Amino acid sequence: MAKPRVVVGLSGGVDSSVSALLLKEQGYDVIGLFMKNWEDDEHCNAREDLVDAVSVADLLDIEMEAVNFSAEYRERVFRNFLSEYQAGRTPNPDILCNSEIKFKAFLDHAMSLGADFIATGHYARVRKNGERCELLRGRDPSKDQSYFLYRLNQAQLSHTLFPVGHLLKSEVRALARKAGLPTAGKKDSTGICFIGERPFREFLQRYLPITPGPMMTPDGAVVGRHQGLMYYTIGQRQGLGIGGAGEAWYVAGKNLAENTLVVVQGHGHPALQKGWLEADQLSWIAEEAPAAGEGYGAKSRYRQQDAACALAFEDDGSITLQFREPQWAVTPGQSAVLYDGDTCLGGGIITA
Repeated sequence: MAKPRVVVGLSGGVDSSVSALLLKEQGYDVIGLFMKNWEDDEHCNAREDLVDAVSVADLLDIEMEAVNFSAEYRERVFRNFLSEYQAGRTPNPDILCNSEIKFKAFLDHAMSLGADFIATGHYARVRKNGERCELLRGRDPSKDQSYFLYRLNQAQLSHTLFPVGHLLKSEVRALARKAGLPTAGKKDSTGICFIGERPFREFLQRYLPITPGPMMTPDGAVVGRHQGLMYYTIGQRQGLGIGGAGEAWYVAGKNLAENTLVVVQGHGHPALQKGWLEADQLSWIAEEAPAAGEGYGAKSRYRQQDAACALAFEDDGSITLQFREPQWAVTPGQSAVLYDGDTCLGGGIITA
């Protein structure tokens, strides 16, 4: 009987390396695949990461392939990234990359290689519940990546394995060291690949026009000049350049019509607190919406604890989340992701 074939997305990092290791040990027919999603190697570690991925494949004695998805990435992810910033919102390209590239273009390619499954190094878990697949948080609460995967559907999840989802990061590194993997001590990648180490403003200037304007308090006092609304996000403290005494200044809002950046003093300012949010472009893991009502938790940004909330559906197809406690710096363009305990239900893009 033929072994099930799984194509592992080998990124050159320790998580995907250990994923391949575990699948090999579990008896799968493992193929490694390195995805190149951006053409500008000057500001992307793709070349170094490919060398590491090939080294891992050699050590594990598995077949290795590299595929270039940069055209798909530019069309499906980067174009959206720019249009969102131009509209004054703050998008999360990692979420779109997962749904459009890693679990769509990559999945399609893997199926063409005769794969039964794809696997990645994400810290998340898939659980079968009858005919349905559920997406669960990763066991390591500090590394859980289910937030970034909320747009996946049943067809994608049914062909996906997350081999390290049940492990702590420390356990993953220990397994890598024990196996002698060259990525065992490699630092985790951070930030967006296509921006790399260069300043964010410098990158955006290459694609979007600069339109400076006033920084104003909610009561209309001008306190400075902004360099362009696209460079700022709700809750931002660094880089505002506002002097004077008193508490630190924070971005609290944007007025696109008047090209005005709204700023306030103090982390606890009421303008930074919000008891509700609206979201659209909804995506539900079960491919049907959960019931309206209370008892849910939600994240309006990745690095935060679940916030208790009630879910309501609006006539225009959007949702409203009403929070038990006000949330800080709710940001249009980011994703609101809904949970029932450890189960990720799905979510949408924050509009207000």
